[in-house]
Amino acid sequence: MDDHGLRVGDVAVMPLPDGGYGACQVTFADRAEVDVLTLRWHSAQPPALADLAGAEPLTLDHHAHDGVLAHHRVSRNWAVPAEFVRLGTLPVPEDVRDRPNSWTGWRTLPGDVVRQRRWDRDLPTDAKESYRRAATHGPVEVDFGGGAVTVGGAVGQADLTGAGTFAVPVDGPVHWPALDRLARCTTLFWSGPDRGLTAALRARPVISTLVWRAAPAEVDLTGTGLSHVTLAGDDLRDLRLPRGVHGLTLVAPALRLAVHAADEGRWLYVVAQNVTEESLIPSGLRRAREVTLDGGGVLSTASLAALDELQQLSLVWRRPPGQLRDADGLTRFDTLNVVNLVDGYGVDEATLPELPALRHLSMYGLRRSAVARLRERYRRAGVRLVLQGAKADTWLAANLDNPFRDWVDDDDRAGAAACRAYATALGAIDKLPTQDAARRAGAEQALRSLVDRLNRIDRKHGVIDTVRREEAAEAFLGLATRAGVPETLADEWLDDWRDF
Repeated sequence: MDDHGLRVGDVAVMPLPDGGYGACQVTFADRAEVDVLTLRWHSAQPPALADLAGAEPLTLDHHAHDGVLAHHRVSRNWAVPAEFVRLGTLPVPEDVRDRPNSWTGWRTLPGDVVRQRRWDRDLPTDAKESYRRAATHGPVEVDFGGGAVTVGGAVGQADLTGAGTFAVPVDGPVHWPALDRLARCTTLFWSGPDRGLTAALRARPVISTLVWRAAPAEVDLTGTGLSHVTLAGDDLRDLRLPRGVHGLTLVAPALRLAVHAADEGRWLYVVAQNVTEESLIPSGLRRAREVTLDGGGVLSTASLAALDELQQLSLVWRRPPGQLRDADGLTRFDTLNVVNLVDGYGVDEATLPELPALRHLSMYGLRRSAVARLRERYRRAGVRLVLQGAKADTWLAANLDNPFRDWVDDDDRAGAAACRAYATALGAIDKLPTQDAARRAGAEQALRSLVDRLNRIDRKHGVIDTVRREEAAEAFLGLATRAGVPETLADEWLDDWRDF
């Protein structure tokens, strides 16, 4: 479905992660955004326009939803997935008059259908009733075998890695029935060997998100209710996923990892984090259509060798210079229609080869000197070009290595001040004396000064949101490591000093 000509009333069919088909309708459109309503529809075959006449809006009452419409605003900067097929125009339901308050991406729409359907059809009644009752629960005492802790009965996630609230025995059995005290827990963090984890997940299908660090060589998650999985582990070699998973994140994926997924990854959105030029998307994901490579200063298309049906590719550079190697390798993907580049400061108008199916190219963070040439190259190519966060070459010469460089996209003054604060702290840390006591005192002073300046910046400009908060913490901890400050102590300092 081409997003250029979307208009009110347009109806589109969208394939669903469970193998069926749903539908959505545009209820508002201008140059900046569209409002899209998901319809209450699920069928084994794609519906015709006449089938959808009179279809009701989808109402969400799964989990914590209280009957709100599946109605969202979507930025025009986000490409409509190629597999959304426009059927024509129908009247917008009369009871849908107000604009929605929620912002999202196109992927949420089919997800709404699948999540509501799973709640209605697949989750046991007692699990749903327990989830809803827990909304009014006061504090509960929970003991996984490492000591009892008291938490709110409606907590949505449990960190059992040893770094969170809950204590887990280092040796000996884990008391997994403690999860039943947390009826609203849908996200679980774990680290190390299985120790009964997968059995606990299979017995509790309400848990839909798993983050597993230091995973063992073999992980079998079949039979669980998981929809999103994040795995990290140098020893990980074999991963088996349940059919319901549609989000898979692999942190520094092992070169010899094999993934067993439904339809060879056809319904998976795959994210590979901490990748290098040598990293590979694992075998078994041949049909994955949406992939993100998130890594260092140089990324390579060789990482995509296992894929055959790639439609949407996102490349995220976490460090300079933001270059893409072997870009010509993308020409073998005759279905690649969307490319998103983030902080590709080493990318210019000549980097990407001719991609016949390309219809949407977005670049967030680029050299200003490349903007005009990019616009000229794609002016008549039928490609929607979105360019944001362009920065002058002189600015980048001074700030390319600064982790706060993109803050200027939110606020010029705040971003420039944050960059200066970091540069000052870095300079101070690089001049620290070698004697231990003096070095520790100097590091504490430099790091405290950085946090104090960030506190003042946020009080004045209000720029530190969730994303910027994480970036600030990462930059702080990186400087602390550079100064030789133990991670646990650095964490304590940051928590004590920051107001953001």
